[in-house]
Amino acid sequence: MTTTATQDRPGPENRPDRARTPGAALAVLPDVLRAALAWTDAHRADFALPGDVLEPHTQVNATLKPLGELAQLGSTIRRTTAPGTPEHERAGDLVTYAWEQVAAGDLLLELLRAEPFAAYPYEIYAAFAGYGLRHEGFEALARPLTATRAWAHTEQHANRQLGLVNSERRVGVVTHTDAGAVLSRTWLGGLSEPWMFEGPSGYALTHTVFHLTDWGRMPDRVPEKIDGYLRTWLPAWADGCLESGQWDLTGELLAVAASLPGPAPEPLLDAVWPVLADVQHPTGCVPETGPPAQDTAAPDPYPFIDCYHSTLVTAFAAALSLRSLRSPGQTDGSAPGRERRTA
Repeated sequence: MTTTATQDRPGPENRPDRARTPGAALAVLPDVLRAALAWTDAHRADFALPGDVLEPHTQVNATLKPLGELAQLGSTIRRTTAPGTPEHERAGDLVTYAWEQVAAGDLLLELLRAEPFAAYPYEIYAAFAGYGLRHEGFEALARPLTATRAWAHTEQHANRQLGLVNSERRVGVVTHTDAGAVLSRTWLGGLSEPWMFEGPSGYALTHTVFHLTDWGRMPDRVPEKIDGYLRTWLPAWADGCLESGQWDLTGELLAVAASLPGPAPEPLLDAVWPVLADVQHPTGCVPETGPPAQDTAAPDPYPFIDCYHSTLVTAFAAALSLRSLRSPGQTDGSAPGRERRTA
């Protein structure tokens, strides 16, 4: 496994006893979720798009990507939490804020016009469409674009193509290829040797599950063989991430564990969540990697770009884990999208 050298991290030899206590995850998860969402809400202005976002020089990864992730993970958290709870309402407010930032879809339409060959405007739009926020003009232009041969044959990694298939499902169009065929070409779908797990393959694995299950909403889409493989090896991979201070990837692995069909993997959740809870700063943020900040009174212990994703992922994984532990097998009841090849 690719590791990051850290000092004073909570490795396996000095984890608190509560990490091995049944029910330890449920003891910390509500506070972890609440604090991560509070930090995100307090820093919503950092997700705001700059005035020149449509200019060619604008860095997508520093502007549209964080906002799209806010929309995607915020919408999942709202769907996963109980109506009327502060977490449910706050997550909904954050999605509304993100929708306002893209001018209720107008900005995404401009992006699609400027870059009809790019998938990212469509994928960002799909995060909103899956939540029920639609833009007629965007879909009118996207419809013929997604029916082209170029769209069906865009060259990309298999897990990225699976993400595009899921975006098509969310928008409600016929998918450009079969999800099962794409899944078989992923690192996870091939049931790769578990000792070959490292950073890039880890993120590819987690996103394969997210796209396959529509970000944890459809656990039953995970095939039985993959379910068994993940249940066997997730504990070892998560332990390695804890040892190397890979907090962002740890959060993603926890979200994967909570997206599996059937009973929650309680021993894994009880062992890992208390450690990640200890890493979380009192303000609610979580660093992507490395030693946790020692100054517990600091209002902003990390730069935004170094903690926004891991904090969102922590909130996302916490919401899924609470659902998995409290209501095994529960989904939001959405029907899967139609799937067949169009080219």
